[in-house]
Amino acid sequence: MTVHTASEAEQVAAGLAGAAGRHFGKPATIESLKRESGGASRQTWTFDVLVDGSRHGLVLRRDPPTTGKADRPATGLDRATEFRVLAAAFRAGVRAPEVLFELTPQDGLGEAFVMRRIGGTAIARKLLRDPPYATARTLIAGQLGAILARIHAVELGDLPRLAHREAADHIAGMRRALDSLNQPQPVFELALSWLDRRRPPPIARPLLVHGDYRTGNYLVDETGVTAILDWEGAHLGDPVEDLGWLCVKSWRFGAVDKPAGGFGSREELWSAYEKAGGAKVDPARAHWWEVFGTVRWGIICHQQAWRHLGGAVKSMELASIGRRAVETEVDLLQLLKQGG
Repeated sequence: MTVHTASEAEQVAAGLAGAAGRHFGKPATIESLKRESGGASRQTWTFDVLVDGSRHGLVLRRDPPTTGKADRPATGLDRATEFRVLAAAFRAGVRAPEVLFELTPQDGLGEAFVMRRIGGTAIARKLLRDPPYATARTLIAGQLGAILARIHAVELGDLPRLAHREAADHIAGMRRALDSLNQPQPVFELALSWLDRRRPPPIARPLLVHGDYRTGNYLVDETGVTAILDWEGAHLGDPVEDLGWLCVKSWRFGAVDKPAGGFGSREELWSAYEKAGGAKVDPARAHWWEVFGTVRWGIICHQQAWRHLGGAVKSMELASIGRRAVETEVDLLQLLKQGG
């Protein structure tokens, strides 16, 4: 659990009480408020609401309070747009939390919304090792493939306005991010050149892309995946981007022989995706997106480290993420050798 001050918790509880009271139409009492760990750029709080004798398990998703421009989240959807993406996904039958209401400026908590709480854990070490999840471990790769097909089938007309990003846009963005580090990064430069030379052609019809579809961003109970979380990276683009990102080695959390998030093979993931209605997966295209995902994560690691080292945000979490950049360099060299 993330440590927070009593005054912060009191402020959050007061804002939630007012917002929940408006939503339910009756006075609301907030209990069991707790800020969850994880999330370097967004806050997640779990809590119960008591209304007229009924208890509701809910989750608050908010931008953190900021003290200046340097520590504001630099990327991702605003909360209002994320709310609408989640609502569209839920209506389309995706295993996503049901969003209930948005907060207003009078609540004093910034941009935020509330959704229903769903059972399960996102902690990779538990999912990969603990006995209660033994059966789930055999199901997760296939479930993730099937759920992803449903995400990519969400009707674009049901979505809010989203950015459209193709491979070339992603490469350009990574080059800008790399240049901003103002330090030589030969492995990442090599990988970006490799990606640029082998850039896949744009798809005929862009689809909804989750943008951060990986282990750690979904909940699992003893039966398998219960909900897909963290939609702030949603955009329109190539659906294979999500398949490649899930298979990045860093998201296997030690289970390196199981590329699909640490739970299965790429082929198992692709087969489930195709059977659930997703387009046939081109292995070469999927490899390209896996290389890109590894570059993306490595550069993010550097960016997070420099937020700490540069003094913008003092955080041991950001510092520890930064050290993982070297791991991605090794992963990239291996992937580039495989790709020829």
